[in-house]
This record gives sequence, structure tokens and C-alpha cells, in this order.
Amino acid sequence: MQRRQFITLLATTAIATSRHAVAQTPAKVHRLAMISPQGLVPQSNPNAKFLLTALAQLGYDLGKNLMFESAAGGSGQAPAEKLLEQAKADKVEVIVAWGYPVVLAAKAVDIPTVVGFGVGDPVATGLVENLARPAGNITGISDVATTLSTKRLGLLKDSLPKLHRVAMLWNKDDLGMSLRYEASAKAAQSIGVEVQAVGVREPDDFNEAFAIMNRDPPDAILMVSDSLTMLNRRRVFDYAATHRLPAIYEYDQLVHEGGLMSYGPDLKESFERAAAMVDQIFKGAKPADLPFEQPTRYLFVINLKTAKSIGLELPPTLLALADEVIE
Repeated sequence: MQRRQFITLLATTAIATSRHAVAQTPAKVHRLAMISPQGLVPQSNPNAKFLLTALAQLGYDLGKNLMFESAAGGSGQAPAEKLLEQAKADKVEVIVAWGYPVVLAAKAVDIPTVVGFGVGDPVATGLVENLARPAGNITGISDVATTLSTKRLGLLKDSLPKLHRVAMLWNKDDLGMSLRYEASAKAAQSIGVEVQAVGVREPDDFNEAFAIMNRDPPDAILMVSDSLTMLNRRRVFDYAATHRLPAIYEYDQLVHEGGLMSYGPDLKESFERAAAMVDQIFKGAKPADLPFEQPTRYLFVINLKTAKSIGLELPPTLLALADEVIE
């Protein structure tokens, strides 16, 4: 073989080998965990489905270039602090979380964290320095409690024009939800509605909350959603049904389960946007540089069956405003 032919063959072989090596290089596997106040969130959770579907559209495939840590079994109910420490030890790159206590714990552990919903005002609670530049390890989606509270109370008043007193049920041990309650109370006062404060700290407190309402009956209920009130939501549904009280909630899931009506952010959209933030962090962005965003789509949902069961006739103008009416 001539020298020139030998050199050409050698170069061609080297290029082919290089291309083969590149083709065989495994894609980076990104590690993601999802944590709520109840612990690790399984893939079957609706919010996890929203997040993972959106990530799939961005090119992340479970089992290939994405590992969903929270799919693991028995440790799902461990305290948030323990789960976060384990996630850090496992080199999880991003946590997606909701609930103020979980996000506060994530801030202490210093893992990049994207908030899905449910932390209240992240500036007022001290989670971040400001919305435009969080300046820490946390970013995500945040809504405006005062605006939403005013809207919810307005919808209650539209459904019950003689609304005078509304019982507000919230978790007093959750700073984010306490601030949301305060915003709701101010909103109620601004439209001439008296607030009956029925804060709770543990499941047994719901009995006392209901006793307070029995002694001084409200015209309606507004439930501020966090892990405690959500876990006891059916007790609230039952109380409202038994006493024929209109009630408004923050998320449409509660109306699909039997609540009267809800007004709040579209969680599908919120988790799609959270997925976009996760993608940016995977690609090297820092949460400190990713502004907190606000939801752009809010859903008003009515359960007409529940309305009929408590003898409430909703005006056609209110029904026309609903994004969904459950028959």
C-alpha cells in the first residue's frame, strides 16, 4: 500500500472511531425530585403528571435522560427535612415543591428549588429577596393573595347577595397561609363582609372550628388550602353540606371532589411553567436569576350538584362566568 493511501485510511478510521465514540457517549441523566407536605410525590399524582408531560415535550424522557427520584417507595412519608437531606446526598439537581414549610426546608438545604404553588407571598415570608431576582436557591410560581381573595369573596357574594359573615378556615402554623388569611380578611372588610377567623393547627382543631361556627353561624366558608386543610377537606365538605353553607375553595380539584366552587390558578399551566424553569436550571441557569412568575390563567369552577343539594340557586350570570360547571 502506498504511503498516501495508508495515511488516508488511517484518518478515515480515526474519524469513524471518533464518531462511533460520540454516538456511544450516554446522555446526561438529570435527577429530579418532587416534594409536597405529604412527602415524596409519586408519578401518579396529577401535578407530577403535568410536570413530567411538560418536561417530555422539552426532550426529557424518564429512564433515559431523566430520573424522577420521588418515584421511590417507602420513604415518601418521611419529614421534608430528611427527604431533602437525602435528595442532596443523592445529588438531585432540582426539587419541585409546594407548601411553605417544604420550601423553607429546601432553602436551608440549599438545593435548587422550583415552587409549583401554595407558598403565599415569597417575599413577605422571607423565602426570596424580591420577585425579579430571588437571590437564592428558590424560584417558581407565586400568586397575589389579595387580588385572589377579593375575587373569591366577590364570587361568594354574587352567589349569596345577603352575605354578611364568612368563616375563614386556615392553618395557623403555616406562615404562608397565615399571610394569605390576613389578605383575605382585609379583602372581606373592603367589601363590607365580617370575618369569622377559625384557624387550626392539627386535625383535632377542626372539631373546635366547627363548634365555633355552630355557636355563631356564618353565611359562607372560605377555605385557605394547605396540607392540613387539604387532608381534612372532606370534613369541611360534610360540614358545609350538613349546614347548607356555600363554600369557596382555592383549587378546582376540591370542586371535582364535592366542594361548591373554586377560583384559583390553573395548576396544569403552573406546572408547565415550572417545567420550563427546571429545564433552564438543568441547562445551567441559577434560581437566583430566574424571576418568580405569576399564573396567567385562573379557573372558576362550580359544582351545580352541590349547589342543588344545599338549596342554593345560582344566578345565570354567575354560571355564565364559570370555566367549568359540574352537573
